[in-house]
Amino acid sequence: MDNGYNPYGEMLEVLDRAAGMLGLEEKDYIRLKYPEREMKVSIPMEMDDGSVEVFEGYRVQHSGVRGPYKGGIRFHQDVNMDEVKALAAWMSFKCAVVNIPYGGGKGGVAVDATKLTKRELERLTRKYVTLLYPIIGPKIDIPAPDVNTNPEIMGWFMDTYSTLKGQLTPGVVTGKPVPIGGSLGRGEATGRGIMLMVKEIAKKMSIPLKGAKVAVQGAGNVGGTAAKLLHREGCKIVALSDVSGGILLEDGLDMEEIVSFLTAERGRLLKDYDAPGLKRISNGELLTQGVDFLIPAALENQITGEIAPDIKARVVVEGANGPTTVNGDKILEERGIVVVPDILANSGGVTVSYFEWLQNLQSTSWEEEEINKRLENIMVKAFGSVWDTAVEACTTLRMGAYMVAVDRIVTASKLRGIS
Repeated sequence: MDNGYNPYGEMLEVLDRAAGMLGLEEKDYIRLKYPEREMKVSIPMEMDDGSVEVFEGYRVQHSGVRGPYKGGIRFHQDVNMDEVKALAAWMSFKCAVVNIPYGGGKGGVAVDATKLTKRELERLTRKYVTLLYPIIGPKIDIPAPDVNTNPEIMGWFMDTYSTLKGQLTPGVVTGKPVPIGGSLGRGEATGRGIMLMVKEIAKKMSIPLKGAKVAVQGAGNVGGTAAKLLHREGCKIVALSDVSGGILLEDGLDMEEIVSFLTAERGRLLKDYDAPGLKRISNGELLTQGVDFLIPAALENQITGEIAPDIKARVVVEGANGPTTVNGDKILEERGIVVVPDILANSGGVTVSYFEWLQNLQSTSWEEEEINKRLENIMVKAFGSVWDTAVEACTTLRMGAYMVAVDRIVTASKLRGIS
């Protein structure tokens, strides 16, 4: 990792560069440098053994210019305010890139969720929701799952909010189980969006998908789904990793078998999986494989200035938020490695969250085929806007995406008369 890495500082650097390329003065976009609201809460909780621990929780609302705040909640021991601020800002830009009427928000609790029992996890979730209650709501701020949170936790979230509100309010959160207002297709949405972006960039770069070599960092809901769907498109998934390490098979991994293995039992990791010819590798080794497409789909700060010179992929498609540092990005640009940025590549999740929210507000449900079709239409259109902007400005896809996003937010601010 880069020493002194500050995700919010990284976001500001990219924002300033994009604004400059748009010819904006600082007064035009200065609001985007500061979150509209930052909330820090203390969550005292009795553990199953009778002891009491206090956890720190956060919720940041970055920009509500284009609509209600939208963004996930993560439970991770390394969560801190700078990280949550950066993630909230990235959500503002992500929603603007795909042109859905949301602003950006993000939340988290600093906790190692793997060390909590299910009952402790539920108590923590409900206490966190109670503290957030004054600043969230279906037309104010709509959370969603993120790292170490899932549909079940979103169900607890919705139930707690509904109890406090005194009425069933499914639209307060997305990513819920389908029987209580969740949307078909939501679980695979982020991974599906990544697959769609791989297909689009492959067309632009004339890279045949059939037989294309892919390495995926992260075997969870995002990376595992993307790998599975790309495998179905004919790609050869040669490397995959999770927190326990990575696996490599030059002839291609059987993604259907791996996904079935990992999801069959809670807590299963890639270290537990084996197959003939399989080689064990580290996460760092995975990032430097000679592949057509590298998909970092774990956490931020992975492709740093130290590792970027060793990246051998032709294209990096960012499945995680902020996986490439500013220094790493500059090196990849100098080396001619194309990067499909996070605010475009992993926007499938928030797009289908938007569909779920609409269904909740309208008390209706859509078929999965319709959802997937709508998702593809939005993401392909967004890719086209980013590509055209980048080509016109003779810049990278990252700067093209930020230019599209910043222009839309600034334009909305001016039309609203916000100074």
